[in-house]
Amino acid sequence: MATPVTKQKPCDKSFCEDYLLLSPKDVGLWDLIMLLFSKHIGNRKFIDCPDGTVEESFAQRFVIFISIIAQKLCHLLYKPLAWLGSVIEFLANFLNDNGGFRMVIWNIFRDKLVLPDKESAQFSSVIGLLDVRKDLDSRIKRQDPRYNSALSVMAAKVAYENEAYIRDTVENHWRMEFLGFFDFWNDYEEDYTTQAFMWSDKTGDSEVIGVSFRGTSPFNTKDWSTDVDLSWYHLPGIGKVHAGFLKSLGLQKSEGWPKDIQSNVDKPYAYYVIRQILKERHEENPNAKFIVAGHSLGAALAIVFPSILAHHQESDLLLKLEGVYTFGQPRVGDHKFGEFMKDVLVTHGLRYHRFVYCNDLVPRVPFDSSDVYFKHFGECYYYNSFYNGQVLTEEPNKNYFSIFAVIPMFINAVWELLRSFIITYQSGPDYYETVPCRGWRLIGLVIAGLSAHGPQDYVNLTRLGPAELF
Repeated sequence: MATPVTKQKPCDKSFCEDYLLLSPKDVGLWDLIMLLFSKHIGNRKFIDCPDGTVEESFAQRFVIFISIIAQKLCHLLYKPLAWLGSVIEFLANFLNDNGGFRMVIWNIFRDKLVLPDKESAQFSSVIGLLDVRKDLDSRIKRQDPRYNSALSVMAAKVAYENEAYIRDTVENHWRMEFLGFFDFWNDYEEDYTTQAFMWSDKTGDSEVIGVSFRGTSPFNTKDWSTDVDLSWYHLPGIGKVHAGFLKSLGLQKSEGWPKDIQSNVDKPYAYYVIRQILKERHEENPNAKFIVAGHSLGAALAIVFPSILAHHQESDLLLKLEGVYTFGQPRVGDHKFGEFMKDVLVTHGLRYHRFVYCNDLVPRVPFDSSDVYFKHFGECYYYNSFYNGQVLTEEPNKNYFSIFAVIPMFINAVWELLRSFIITYQSGPDYYETVPCRGWRLIGLVIAGLSAHGPQDYVNLTRLGPAELF
């Protein structure tokens, strides 16, 4: 008997003024080449846009061409890299659980070999293996201007782990209240692609609720594909916003962004669930504030979240938002979106700290070629490889691919590898870099700027960087 085919919901785009959606899986070689020579991009099978859409600029079409190639490569590498990541995670946790290679041999003879449990509080993801720190810096107290940033980067790092690991970290290392770990539904991918957790930091009558989104996994090329994707929706009054980030946050396939939806326990959407929990917590404690944080893809979701709150005119919640702290954040919208968000920040007195470490590749994508496509907004808290920081309007070498920056980036990657062996003597044992972390540094000798995206340096800059920047 034939298996019944599940009918997918229609994709209604009436919620937006304009759109450009790229679909690498539908691309053919000839169709891709013709993109470079024909301005009628709406005729391409792998581009979904309004009928008659024309792109006069060859440079803009070339940027789309590169984006498609990069996404296609990510899709081709998905299974082998996912397998490699799983092997690395298993072997590293296997050795840790058994006390090292020598103890593995001894445990085999004693019939006491321990196999890793991926759901246990002791199991670390690849990100956790790069930076094993769980404790907050005891020198950075709550009244310290660095406190929220230092707490946020740890939350952004911990968000990559499983629920038991996160709960253990929040309750036993931070001494805070764990509010929940969430696996959110993506209506377009028809899968649970978005993860986040929430916690509460109380001191007497003061309470700060935290939201942290999980970011890009090093071996998950679907996440990397989202980062380099140029797809966007033009939301009325807001501007062009990255389609992948909107979908991850809870964009409805048939309705767009309705202010309220019927709750579904089996298919929870990130924006609506988090918004509801925040409202409930503020009903219990009207004086409570909240912060939103994330690294990489999680950083993008962290800044898009308040934009949708503003879109829905959730002024009461926005007035409770103390700050958004992002680390290695990709670009999320165009110039108009940036202007919209600047107005939201000023109107509600919000802090927005966008941290960029040195040659990190991810804050320099998607490509910033003109006002038509993606641009950062607000101030950039930029730190070099000595963790010296400054506030800039844009990170240096903003589009990464610069012939003049290649040699300096590779020289810096060599220095970062050397620094990994001496930083513990300079700054103390908390800054010791693990073998996996040094292996990650080696990748920077092949793809300069990729290893600079790891959480290790973002944790370090909040602790070692100049306090006056905060």
